[in-house]
Amino acid sequence: MALIKQIRQRTGLAIGVIAVGLIFFLVGGDILGPNSMIMGSSRTTVGEIAGEDISYDEYVQKIEQTKMRFQQNTGRNPNENELTSIREQAWQALIVEKIFSEQYEELGLVISDEELVDMVQGKNIIGELRRQLTNPQTGEFDREQLITFLQSLQNADPQQQMFWAQQEQLFADSRLRIKYDNILATSEYATTAEAELQHKMANTIADVRYIQIPYYAVSDSLVQVTDSEIRSYINNNQEKFQVEESRGLQYVRFPLHPSEEDSAATLEQINGLVAELKETTNDSAFVVRNSEALNPFRTINPGDPLPVSFANNVDQPKEGVVYGPFLSNNSSYVAYKISEQFDGDPRMRASHILLSTEGLEGEAKEQVRARAQEILEEVNETGNFEVAAAQYGQDATSQRGGDLGWFFRDDFVTEFADAVFAANSVGVINELVETEYGFHIIKVTELPQTLTRKLAVLERELIASDITRNNIFRNADYFAANSTNANTFEANAEKENYQVMEANGVGATARSLNNMGGAREIIRWAFNDASVGTVSQVFELDDAYVVALLTNKTEEGNGSINNPVIKAQATQELRNEKKAAYIKEKIADLETLEAIKEVFPDASIGSTADLRMNASVLPGVGFAPKAVGAIFGLQNSGEMTDPIQEDIGVIVAQLNSIIPASEIGDYTRYQNEITDNASQRTAYMIMMAMEELAEVKDYRYKFF
Repeated sequence: MALIKQIRQRTGLAIGVIAVGLIFFLVGGDILGPNSMIMGSSRTTVGEIAGEDISYDEYVQKIEQTKMRFQQNTGRNPNENELTSIREQAWQALIVEKIFSEQYEELGLVISDEELVDMVQGKNIIGELRRQLTNPQTGEFDREQLITFLQSLQNADPQQQMFWAQQEQLFADSRLRIKYDNILATSEYATTAEAELQHKMANTIADVRYIQIPYYAVSDSLVQVTDSEIRSYINNNQEKFQVEESRGLQYVRFPLHPSEEDSAATLEQINGLVAELKETTNDSAFVVRNSEALNPFRTINPGDPLPVSFANNVDQPKEGVVYGPFLSNNSSYVAYKISEQFDGDPRMRASHILLSTEGLEGEAKEQVRARAQEILEEVNETGNFEVAAAQYGQDATSQRGGDLGWFFRDDFVTEFADAVFAANSVGVINELVETEYGFHIIKVTELPQTLTRKLAVLERELIASDITRNNIFRNADYFAANSTNANTFEANAEKENYQVMEANGVGATARSLNNMGGAREIIRWAFNDASVGTVSQVFELDDAYVVALLTNKTEEGNGSINNPVIKAQATQELRNEKKAAYIKEKIADLETLEAIKEVFPDASIGSTADLRMNASVLPGVGFAPKAVGAIFGLQNSGEMTDPIQEDIGVIVAQLNSIIPASEIGDYTRYQNEITDNASQRTAYMIMMAMEELAEVKDYRYKFF
């Protein structure tokens, strides 16, 4: 591939490079280097922290340290995504070093020699060492390995000794940061008044009807928005329209689709392997050796589906038979063989609604039980378990209607598993199930299944050959060479029927253009080398060649009507404001929700009997915090709010009733909840505040 890339370079460019190389040989190769007098030291600065320049070399050294630690922990080199994360970790480590060291000194925070010894060889070995030094047979931390390693350091080579010294320093720095964060995290405190308010917000319930009038219910022609108004709106709301430095690009993508010849060659190859798979007696070893699938030999547990391309092509697969090859959705040819199928441990599927009792005892716990019983009766009456789960559930499953997926008996606590696996039919279990987590309302959605399969997957990726890639590159290179500005770029694209894509508001650290990943080099070109109207060379991505045109530059600062993204946003917001005023005028004297709907037929009327004061969403409507707040400002049944402008339209609500939160004797649970939430945010908030105070400036996008 490297040779092919060299052949692709244009002849004229190659001659120019040779000429420049001769000059470099005569006057010195560093004339344009990072430390050259011509280019200046700014070319080596990747950022500023607390007024101190961070050099490229210093940053790369920190990256290498972080990368080495990753390799020690995983036993492998990082992939591109992991390397991006490592660069970010290295940058954050530099920030911590530069701005936290002064804080540590002022507070008197230190790591003593005795503490460091305890961390690496005493009673309190840090987690990182414990993970690295485990016994492969037991999976537990092996102190003997640690002792052997530390004893070997005296005779180790200097590089290994230096690495261990760096590791110890990292351990110490990490412990200092933990101490610092803990000082502030443990200083969080919630008063009884705050806890009472938290309880009130969580347990005050409104039964309410409401109508939402969407903005599209008013025709755009009824509200005129001028450029002068848009400009004034942007200027008066600059807090909304602050912009970061960005670029706008157009680009033509030349996909690396395999040719018919490539497809035929791959199909011939996999057909040969299929013949061997039919005869082999060791399916797992064969596919591990010959398949390009991520998991070539896998267990399909009861309830889990077969791969889509297998299930779509075979109705009743039999053990020992090879099926395929089929063309998959991932541009590959794939064949399957069920090596074994048998009755394994049963799995079933259920959903639940959890009402937590964590930290509750006595009367408070009984109140939760009573509420759970009411919800169970409601579910039995309405039959709409999923809606109830979304409305009442208090764990992450509420977002998917309470679905727990397929599970083995041992995946859940005993009380829950016993109740579910005792069911003889699908449907709601007509009694509450209590576990250590709280009260569960359970719906069995699938009865136990036991069919287990061992599946061999033989896959060969269908990719463009070198010949095909060269042909595609020639087309892209010809297009780039003949497109010298925006006009010729667009004209040549239209002539060749190439699709021109747009990407606006591209940030300096972005790694993709729209949904096109791996585009970092294109973005670096746009920020470092290109002028508006410049056409790029050919960029090679994993699955395409790309030629780009820089269409605009946006500098950091106040937004302007000249920015098309900001103009569009401001226009929409201003138009919605005018539509909201129009709607309010039309419904000013109307006294019922039904009367409002007669004026605006596109409006929708809804209701909820369980709207909580701490909610920000109206069921069936969406994010509407102002409307929720107005609802809980009502006092009497039948009372209506004024029209409320939200991002989703204008809302009018009518109160049926409010059930105030009951008084409780102990608000400790809510105090702990507030304190814990605040403590969990402390480390992040500290970091953000320190970065802001240190005026951290990040120029890494110029280099990576």
